[in-house]
Amino acid sequence: MSLPLFPSPWITEDHRMLQDSVARFFKERWVPRSAEWREAGMMGRETWLEAGKNGLLCASMPEAYGGGGGDFGHDAVILLEQAKAATIGGFGGGLHSAIVGPYILHYGNEEQKQRWLPKMATGELVSAIAMTEPGTGSDLQNVRTLARRVTDETGDHYVLSGQKVFITNGQNANLVVVVCKTDKAEGAKGISLLVVEVEREDGTLVPGFRRGRNLDKIGMKAQDTSELFFDEVRVPVANLLGGPTAQPGEGEGQGFYQLMQELPQERLIIAITGVGAMERALADTLAYTKERKAFGKSVWSFQNTRFKLAEVQSHLLAARALVDACMVAHLKGELDAARAALAKAWVSDLQCKVVDECLQLFGGYGYMMEYPIAELYADARVQRIYGGTNEIMKELASRFM
Repeated sequence: MSLPLFPSPWITEDHRMLQDSVARFFKERWVPRSAEWREAGMMGRETWLEAGKNGLLCASMPEAYGGGGGDFGHDAVILLEQAKAATIGGFGGGLHSAIVGPYILHYGNEEQKQRWLPKMATGELVSAIAMTEPGTGSDLQNVRTLARRVTDETGDHYVLSGQKVFITNGQNANLVVVVCKTDKAEGAKGISLLVVEVEREDGTLVPGFRRGRNLDKIGMKAQDTSELFFDEVRVPVANLLGGPTAQPGEGEGQGFYQLMQELPQERLIIAITGVGAMERALADTLAYTKERKAFGKSVWSFQNTRFKLAEVQSHLLAARALVDACMVAHLKGELDAARAALAKAWVSDLQCKVVDECLQLFGGYGYMMEYPIAELYADARVQRIYGGTNEIMKELASRFM
């Protein structure tokens, strides 16, 4: 069911064509397999190759590095359609393409970009970013994972040790950007980003690296989210993200700056997916209430239902307007950290409220996982946590007031 929403001013005809293609792909290829992936707790590596073949990966990366040659709007419409597909929340392509990819594009040197980005675009490399630790969530300055630089007969490398948790794509990833300390005495100025190729070409893990269990979550059941362990893992100095002109080993201590530059896009991604999820929730609830009978008439015919869904639509229109404004600013390079933080917090709070209101109108069926509304409800809750908790988002935004 189409919704009477205003067209987004940032969506071009090229974006629209991609959006239509992606929507068909999800509906025909992946939605029918979603129950299988939820049961398995993850989507297999073969799905990443299929995603690459169908243009779902690295849409905004330059063609010179194997990407789609688009802008962030191309990633955004893929994220919107994935959210509207509802049952394929397990695909970590958004993080891979629109979070990890830009770190390598913006802070990698030419050799690094040529080495990793083309294989990320095909799905041969599945990426993750390892920020969170068991005792460190939103407070990235206090990560304890340590990379010691060592030069010996085997070459110039870092010896990486530490533990990461809640890592999206953790079971599938063979390329992990690790947030670590290269100088533990320097606080934020001692943080660096180290790209770790955790698998050899034959598929075996590099010595010292271990994947923990695939974590059992409330929602996002088909998404592999894991603990990762690094025990004296040797990483070439050439894998440090130091900047486009950096020589191997240059750029230590720039990690916190790099994170702060890229986190606004990550937070906008969360808001975008929130809007997509709300669109799907409203569409499904409208269809259900107009078909479902109670006391001899449709649930839609009750005034309470119409009032509730009118309120939901007003919330959705407001969320879309905020996200559209952020998208316009971001595509011009003008989205600041405070606005991105507020958009993430407000939209994700609203998403949880909207989906809960919609689920209530399904009655008992809304609590059954065979209905997409139940999955939308379970998946929504983490939106207020990852990317920085909403409390941290408000604290960050208040500093600019």
